[in-house]
Amino acid sequence: MAAGFKTAEPLEYHRSFLKENCRPDGRELGEFRPTTLNISSISTADGSALVKIGNTTVICGIKAELTTPPSDAPNKGYIVPNVDLPPLCSSRFRPGPPGEQAQAASQFIADVIESSHLINMEELCIDKAKLCWVLYCDIMCLDYDGNLLDACIVALLAALKNAQLPQVTINKETDLAEVDIQKKRPLEINRHPVGSSFAVFDDSIIIVDPTAEEESLSTALLTVVTDEEDRLCAVHKPGGTSLSGEKLQHCINRAITRNKEISKLVDKVIKSMKTAK
Repeated sequence: MAAGFKTAEPLEYHRSFLKENCRPDGRELGEFRPTTLNISSISTADGSALVKIGNTTVICGIKAELTTPPSDAPNKGYIVPNVDLPPLCSSRFRPGPPGEQAQAASQFIADVIESSHLINMEELCIDKAKLCWVLYCDIMCLDYDGNLLDACIVALLAALKNAQLPQVTINKETDLAEVDIQKKRPLEINRHPVGSSFAVFDDSIIIVDPTAEEESLSTALLTVVTDEEDRLCAVHKPGGTSLSGEKLQHCINRAITRNKEISKLVDKVIKSMKTAK
């Protein structure tokens, strides 16, 4: 009976749970799904991380390459994030060039990197106007079940914290770059941005960490990114119905708590990797 109701009237089915202040998967309205993190999953990358939030699974691999600094910022390196949503992660995505959702996610991650000052880009410059690092951050979704952006931000942060760059010096006589693979150093991570995503039902009920089905039934989606000092780094609300200031503040407060939980998880996993070595 319940299965038939769920298929025939998915919105009514969800409403019957929401009015009891719970959700079809047993969670409370403000509860995230279990979140797990592995780092160094890709041995060929300079840094990597695999994140699961419920069934949603995202992997981030970082490749560092030497290049010429951009002409408008000769003393800085740069980061190029790319979010890939292949057909393997969900039947909703088709093969071919990146779709709208993947492009929007890549742009959002780029905005978060910039607005949160995650890394001091000057640290990535080796020789002004001549040589710098570019970090290609490829983020691929392996299983899509809602809340892609939160998983992408955790994967990016953990992969950057796990990344090691070889030492590069410029030979004064030949003016060529010399790379010492034996001497590697971690990146300096200035900020710890963490995202919290919300779905709004019937313009009034707010739930946290929506599944793919909850996203499709909601009237609005919202992602709030804060850093470890409770500063607001980004708010992403792709259309949908409007939210009152009071409801937005509620979401920001929940995001601040989530930041502390995720920062603890990232630090714990990185520490356990160091002791394992």
